[in-house]
Amino acid sequence: MSAGRSSGSAAVDAAVLEAVAHEMGDCARRDVPLGPLTTYRVGGPAALLVEAADHPALRRLAAALAGTGTPTLVVGRGSNLLVADAGFPGVAVVLGEAFSSADVDGTLVRAGGAASLPVVARRTVAAGLSGFEWAVGVPGSVGGAVRMNAGGHGADMAASLVRVRVVDLASGEDEDVAAADLALGYRRSALGPSDVVVRADLRLAPGDRAAGEATIAEIVRWRRANQPGGQNAGSVFTNPPGESAGRLIESAGCKGLRVGSATVSPKHANFFQADEGGSADDVRALMEEVRRRVRESAGVDLQPETVMVGFDATQEPR
Repeated sequence: MSAGRSSGSAAVDAAVLEAVAHEMGDCARRDVPLGPLTTYRVGGPAALLVEAADHPALRRLAAALAGTGTPTLVVGRGSNLLVADAGFPGVAVVLGEAFSSADVDGTLVRAGGAASLPVVARRTVAAGLSGFEWAVGVPGSVGGAVRMNAGGHGADMAASLVRVRVVDLASGEDEDVAAADLALGYRRSALGPSDVVVRADLRLAPGDRAAGEATIAEIVRWRRANQPGGQNAGSVFTNPPGESAGRLIESAGCKGLRVGSATVSPKHANFFQADEGGSADDVRALMEEVRRRVRESAGVDLQPETVMVGFDATQEPR
């Protein structure tokens, strides 16, 4: 498994892109805008976008990329990505419908990497299981949730994850990995940009369907009351130990702060909104300014939860 959380703008061999495009045929498209594939809905194009329809297609892509050092990006549902206006110079990967299943066998749930978290949450409750209700409030995919160890309402992926199937686009490896080997922590894991989560096995507990449905309804109600809609990617910064990033941002006077086409939400200070037709670079600049103000006012250096894509290291929030 690869290490790392962000996808930069390293040089890409045009011959490799040509070879990958040839190998993947109609599944590969050049210069595809990534903004519409993210919840921010801003940002530039991928040099090459590949939709892997199924596991064999993903293995073919891995074989074509293995050993080339080509930057890769697994898009998922794009709910935690900020893609630079300059775009991403490597190969972006989208998983097809074959990866979106969610099957229940007793208390074991096998979910595809592209499965929607809210869908899996509702399906497990309908099956009389408990322990995954929290995921109804996270608009991401199972694969992305494993990579970031997503969570909310007192739980996270680590609480129920048993194992995952991972295809490494950098090495071509395709193997099962136990949850214990993923170094899962607060909004982090050992998975890197080239690792594609094909599926995840979850072990849940027997539960009461009516109680589970009530919990889901309460989570949805809370989310609508406390979090903004529109063009955002959820929490921008992770919570420092014993603190709330949103409270620190608000205390620094940043609620409602605007930089160009990006604004700190007046509803929740740790959510940043992008204007329709706005700029990803403005969002990045807003992150940098908020981080600077919190550092000056509270002495806390906020760490981005958002995955930055296509930015040079010198452009990422300091």
